[in-house]
Amino acid sequence: MAFERSYDDGEEAERELVAHPGAVAVVAHDGERLFLVRQPREAVGEPDLLELPAGKLDEEGESPLGTAKRDLAEEIGKGARDWSHLTSFYTSPGFADEECHVYLATGLYDDSAHAEDTERIEIVEVPLTELDGAIQQCRDAKSLVGLLWFRAFCA
Repeated sequence: MAFERSYDDGEEAERELVAHPGAVAVVAHDGERLFLVRQPREAVGEPDLLELPAGKLDEEGESPLGTAKRDLAEEIGKGARDWSHLTSFYTSPGFADEECHVYLATGLYDDSAHAEDTERIEIVEVPLTELDGAIQQCRDAKSLVGLLWFRAFCA
């Protein structure tokens, strides 16, 4: 969509903006292992990227935490007894309004939810002792934010 803005100094700017409903990402660990996923990302031509379990806020009326819980079950087959909000950030504010909410999930247990048939997700368990290596392998912004936040404030 096109957006025009007038500034106090008389300058005007026109921008093409992408509207996005928002997203969530989940740093899930059981005290010994982080649970990540690998999945293809056609938009960047990658056969797979190492990422946090994540999803789009695409269910009407569902809160970001509700989406995080649903996506954790869909992507890695886990639920969590304990949830805390780590941070929220804009993924690319130069052209999109997408805000991503990052949660920490602990007290994990087996759970499942119906995942979309088109998703190709491989679950990757990373020992917490290898957190720095996972960060080095990661090229996905939401996952880097979540993993670095976890390392700085929780690990």
